[in-house]
Amino acid sequence: MKEVIKAKNISYKYNQQAIVLSDINFSILQNDFVGIIGPNGGGKSTLLKIILGLLKPNTGSIEVLNTKATKARSHIGYVPQHSQIDLNYPISVLDVVLSGFLGSKKIGSKYSKEEKDLASKIINDFKLDKFKNRSIGHLSGGQRQRVMIARALVTKPKILILDEPTNNIDEEGGRDLYELLHDLNKTMTIITVSHDVDVISKYVNKIFCLNNKIVCHKASDITNEKDETKMKKVFHQHGCIIH
Repeated sequence: MKEVIKAKNISYKYNQQAIVLSDINFSILQNDFVGIIGPNGGGKSTLLKIILGLLKPNTGSIEVLNTKATKARSHIGYVPQHSQIDLNYPISVLDVVLSGFLGSKKIGSKYSKEEKDLASKIINDFKLDKFKNRSIGHLSGGQRQRVMIARALVTKPKILILDEPTNNIDEEGGRDLYELLHDLNKTMTIITVSHDVDVISKYVNKIFCLNNKIVCHKASDITNEKDETKMKKVFHQHGCIIH
């Protein structure tokens, strides 16, 4: 499998203050499913922004899809932790998914038939067709997240990144969401930030414990621990607290 992301000796600090990331090294392969865990302030969101090319590391380098992160951004689908969509605004599911094309379109240009057809196909694939013309504010948390993932997929990304995708979703909805990601992982690399190690460890093949420094584990090495206390101890010793 070829590398799709390679980080070498990355460090980052905001405004020359406390270091957020220190000497970060890792590689992610094509069709990896990576779960990133760690405490608040440990650098998870900062690392995602560096992968997306939104931040430049103070030291070290990162290569995404064999090029600079800024040049690879168009090949990455991103689902942020907090949606910028006003749930009180009457925008339909179809329009939200179509908005995934806006980054590559000129201001004021209309959606093409091909774009509309692709958006409709993804909505159908995600079993959201009966909500296609419904306002997104009337959907459940789990349904809204599926819509946001559909929005991220319309540009046919090679890498999908999700920041806390199961926040404000019930347990059943969270499982359904990870089943969806498991299916998507057959055709793309997925990186997800989560606090729920018990859930993600059933789906990911790598777990990155990030608390300013990074420790990378194969998920099988962790989940093979028969004693749950031992498994949690692995993360505690790296400062990645599991609640």
